[in-house]
Amino acid sequence: MSLPILTAVTDSVVEAGLVSAFDRNDLGVTVVRRCVDLPDLLAAATTGAARAALLSADLRRLDREALARLAQANVAVVGLIAPGDEAGDRRLRQLGVVAVITADATAHTVAAAVVEATKALTTRPAIGPVSISHGFSEPVVGYGAMLPPVLDETNDLDDERAHAPVGQGRVVAVWGPTGAPGRTTIALSLAAELADLGASTLLIDADSYGGSIGQLVGLLEEAPGLAAAARAANQGTLDVPRLAVLCRDLGGGLRVLPGIARPSRWPELRPSALENVLDLSRRLAQFVIVDCGFCLEADEELSFDTSAPRRNGATLTVLADADTVVAVTSAEPVALVRFVRGLSDLRELVPGVEPLVVVNRLRASVAGGDPRREIARALNRHTGTEPMALVPYDLASFDAAQAAGQLLRDIAPASPARAAIRDLATRLTGRTPRGQRQRRRLPARR
Repeated sequence: MSLPILTAVTDSVVEAGLVSAFDRNDLGVTVVRRCVDLPDLLAAATTGAARAALLSADLRRLDREALARLAQANVAVVGLIAPGDEAGDRRLRQLGVVAVITADATAHTVAAAVVEATKALTTRPAIGPVSISHGFSEPVVGYGAMLPPVLDETNDLDDERAHAPVGQGRVVAVWGPTGAPGRTTIALSLAAELADLGASTLLIDADSYGGSIGQLVGLLEEAPGLAAAARAANQGTLDVPRLAVLCRDLGGGLRVLPGIARPSRWPELRPSALENVLDLSRRLAQFVIVDCGFCLEADEELSFDTSAPRRNGATLTVLADADTVVAVTSAEPVALVRFVRGLSDLRELVPGVEPLVVVNRLRASVAGGDPRREIARALNRHTGTEPMALVPYDLASFDAAQAAGQLLRDIAPASPARAAIRDLATRLTGRTPRGQRQRRRLPARR
């Protein structure tokens, strides 16, 4: 049976030659539609009439989001580049195209690539890279996979600003239900303690409702941050050095990728682009701490029968890709009830996940005489989970840190809250704390 495919090739002579060759010879593929542009290609893909698409690297508005929509429609992609077009080849690979071939390849070669790409898309695992070899090019990487391990030596970015990758990092998603349980405070303090223990750490603000990490560390100006990284990833131009440049280096092995400056900019955090940002972040730091939004709803999928913007897509993407999930609750009774309900939703959303529970703002006035025992008993009874960390309520120290735009470890190193978070960081790294060292304070607020 012949495989139905779509074409969106900017060179009309090359496209006409391939279509004519497919019609004359039994090569296993049949062109069901010749698309004039990207919107035409996406519209045709949603009909389910094709299994693969042959498109040009210079197709206007081609980005990661478009490829994600094609993958969602179960349409494999084969990229077509002009002979010697290294830039086009690199961009398609960074976008995650399954196979890239040159326009001077024979029709038989192109048809073989389309068939194999379709098989790879059908059999690819839910998580992780897909690699295929079609006999006429080097193996390339499938959707959502990481870039090749070697950086482009032609990149002229400052080596001092963009350090070499350290390997496969660990993504830790910090989530908490509605009601401001202190999720951002825990994420920031945990990242600082991980860096202080000697692990290179990147803190990402992926909250699409109320990101505030930039403000907490004194970055009052509108830094490009995650929005710029997501745009570059969507265009296929993001790599490890560029990601390092977009981060703010706070010293001591801690980098920060600020979030969106205004909640109305949430459409810039596209899930497909964020996946690529997380993949590259793993190569930039040993620990990637991501502050997520609170909402786990996927109401857009229920309201629309076509692809629609998803405000909670950033949170859902981070939770699905994370190696570890830290679930934060406050010790207040109302917060605990919300947490129990939210934890149930989280477990349903990400099957098999067993988050590390952190109880924040622990104090006897809301939990009785022995708050540690009472809170632990309540969580175990209602969720079947023991808290990994119990963070005492040290309002004065946190207020001082926020007022100065500094880290808790620098403002109040002897704080009991800091000790609890440091113990959590130690358990995550498996390292013993090292002696006190000279720390670089953050720049003063401007």
